[in-house]
Amino acid sequence: MLWLYIHFPNLLLECVSRDTNDQRPLVISEGWQGNVYQASPKAQQGGVRPGMRLKTAVNLVPELAIIEMDALFEQQALEAQARWLYRQAAHISLHPPSGLLAEVTSLKRLHGGLRPLWQRLEHEIRRRALTGQIATGLTPGAAQCLAQTNAGTCTEDADILTRNMQALGIEMAGLSAKATNRLAKLGLLTLGDVFKLSSHDIARRLEPETLHRLQQIQGTRPDLQTYWQPPHRFYQRIDFAYDIEHSTGLLFPLQRALAELEADLQWRQQDTDHLNLSFHHRNRADTSLALRTAGPEHRSTEFLALARIRLEQLNLDAPTQAMTLTVSRFIPRQHTTAVDLLGSGPCPDEAWQSLISRLQARLGEQAIRTLTCYPDHRPEKAWAPRTLERTAKPDVINGSDLPHRPLWLLRSPQTLHSPPRVWLSGPERISGGWWDGERVQRDYYIALLPSGQLAWLFRDAGGGWFIHGWFG
Repeated sequence: MLWLYIHFPNLLLECVSRDTNDQRPLVISEGWQGNVYQASPKAQQGGVRPGMRLKTAVNLVPELAIIEMDALFEQQALEAQARWLYRQAAHISLHPPSGLLAEVTSLKRLHGGLRPLWQRLEHEIRRRALTGQIATGLTPGAAQCLAQTNAGTCTEDADILTRNMQALGIEMAGLSAKATNRLAKLGLLTLGDVFKLSSHDIARRLEPETLHRLQQIQGTRPDLQTYWQPPHRFYQRIDFAYDIEHSTGLLFPLQRALAELEADLQWRQQDTDHLNLSFHHRNRADTSLALRTAGPEHRSTEFLALARIRLEQLNLDAPTQAMTLTVSRFIPRQHTTAVDLLGSGPCPDEAWQSLISRLQARLGEQAIRTLTCYPDHRPEKAWAPRTLERTAKPDVINGSDLPHRPLWLLRSPQTLHSPPRVWLSGPERISGGWWDGERVQRDYYIALLPSGQLAWLFRDAGGGWFIHGWFG
């Protein structure tokens, strides 16, 4: 069986720095009184190194930006990488804090071989502005050791993989410092040197955990993996190297999160109409912002356009140090009717939904209304405005069997002062309202007035003539 391992040596640092335009020196620290965990290239140019005391690093680079390492943030960053790797390989497992393992024997035919899969992963890592070290191995432990030393090669040849693994230094096997020092004192400097010994000899010199680890790397002991499954929600947290004081400054880091959401929705073949944004402040309660679309949507450009409108209206009470994008509502994607045979043209509903979504974001949901029908023959009671509902399939009214009606209905009937020039249709009697005390009995006509206007007239029970609407 062939395994593939991806090691991200600077995962936290790169996840933070890629979402900011500020290029000042940056470090991830192990607490405010601890050591430097990861350092950006600009910080390293100033003499800062991983493992250095944080106080020393600040003395070397006074303008240094510092982010405290968070185990939860580290786990979420690794899960974000697992989400896109899951689209390429179904059986993957997380190796915190910075590694992903995938079984690729079953994927060679799907991707056309190991090399196309390798190239696709390299392209995806570059697109995400990350540093990833890829390696293959005959066992999970061997692939992990080769990736962490950046000694991986794109091959599935068992002899080459065995030689590469045996050439690794014993310090790269993930053993305890005590076991590593003991093996070094015995002159066993590489894994190949250790594997020349029998298990009985190793067991006499080292603890059982060391023997188990070496056997798993060699493949003589099973190395069971717990496969990861993506949760049924989308979650993306973005930590900023420097606090953002203005809401419009949140658009740049939000672009990447929305692009990732679009890719996730495409993979799921689902849409959404509800996004939740949370802005995290120092010593203040979080600020929440809900983005809602008029219909199911998956395009990041539309989400970003709505976010731009809402963020222009948002006043932050305090600077923002992190932002979270969460989507929990997923809608099965419906078949869209395109304008051409191949389905490559735009969907007619998308432009309408985009317009409604932007109007509601700018003016408010209650400002956009539509008309709805009521089962009442009285014209002034048959229609009423209502708030536009977010439905994927709006109600369709079939008016083919209804009499001809004007689009312009007057708020109240007006008295007709001169007789019509031409009578075109009628009479149509409408009688009702006895159940609510507003009874009407009218005979309606369509007529051309001397002024050239096409009117909808009626005569009431008292014999009076009135104009109730105009035709275009």
